[in-house]
Amino acid sequence: MDKILVTGGAGFIGSHTVDLLVEKGYQVRILDSLQERVHPRGWPSYLPDAVERVRGDVCDRDTLASALEGVSGVIHLAAYQDYMPDFSTFYRVNTVSTALLFELIVEGHLPIEKVVSASSQAVYGEGKYLCPPCGLVYPPFRSEEQLSGGEWEVRCPRCSGAVEPQAIDESTVNPHTAYGISKYALELTATNLGRKYGIAAVNMRYSIVQGPRNSFFNAYSGIARRFTLRLLAGDPPVCYEDGRQIRDYVHVSDVARANLLVLEDDRADYRSFNVGGPTSTRVLEFARLLCRICDVDIEPRLSGEYRFGDTRHTYSSWDSLAELGWRPEYGLETILTDYVAWVRAQGPAGIRDFYADSERKMKSMGIVRTTSAAPQGSSGQH
Repeated sequence: MDKILVTGGAGFIGSHTVDLLVEKGYQVRILDSLQERVHPRGWPSYLPDAVERVRGDVCDRDTLASALEGVSGVIHLAAYQDYMPDFSTFYRVNTVSTALLFELIVEGHLPIEKVVSASSQAVYGEGKYLCPPCGLVYPPFRSEEQLSGGEWEVRCPRCSGAVEPQAIDESTVNPHTAYGISKYALELTATNLGRKYGIAAVNMRYSIVQGPRNSFFNAYSGIARRFTLRLLAGDPPVCYEDGRQIRDYVHVSDVARANLLVLEDDRADYRSFNVGGPTSTRVLEFARLLCRICDVDIEPRLSGEYRFGDTRHTYSSWDSLAELGWRPEYGLETILTDYVAWVRAQGPAGIRDFYADSERKMKSMGIVRTTSAAPQGSSGQH
């Protein structure tokens, strides 16, 4: 493969993947819609001059067909991510674009050797747990009744007993959000059409990806954006639920390396891989580490709020990808240090206002909700 199309190549994961491809000597073409809520200023300045840029919708047949001309591989990262209940958009952008991609390759007899697609840890839903009497279980999402009453922990779906969270491997999927379902549908589409028509396909199930270039303007950008913008404005980071949720975080540079690895390694073909961080961390631990990195002497706050649809404990095993020679190189402190340095380099203009606007919108849509049963104020732990 000598020329690679990267859909969503102007974005967070896309641009770092593009950088690595260029460094390795590939010719690169980017297809990106430059969605305003992610790229309000158009093409970002960090893109290499050497790459070819095409602005357009990955779901538009003519645009995608043109972008596929002359390439031998595709890294399909264009995606729709949000907390808003615009369910059909998830399927249109994430799943239908993947079907269209394979449709055009097959219809045009295009000499494309491999398609690497962005999936998500969201395909696992509430995740994997161990119930001492029942064994491994994969619980359904927590109900509104449970969350509104401040009962945060997952219970065994068989005996209702306490369960212990486990690292998630690739064997069992159980999505419960429109985003997660659309990503698993993407995987089924790519893997099965790829096998049928001899187009190698690989799906990458990213954990929470953090690092430089993660958009300020996209409410889905995640915990580092939410907490950092508050801290740099002198406000405490606000933890949902009780702050004891377990997550894993992976540096965007490690993700870019994983993308290139599976593009080049035939052992990855027709498989799905977790791309996770080196350790799991509770949200309160994350918040306190970020306070120290931002050099702000403040305690995280528990507001009594929760985000409806969130999982309780999800962290991924990356053992399968390790068998191909990959491991995450960056720990959480480096991830956050790199991100905070990048945020500070951007300047403060408009950042705080956007944060407040996105929070208000999520509350007005019923995505962020409040329970009187949850503790409020500081975390009370030092």
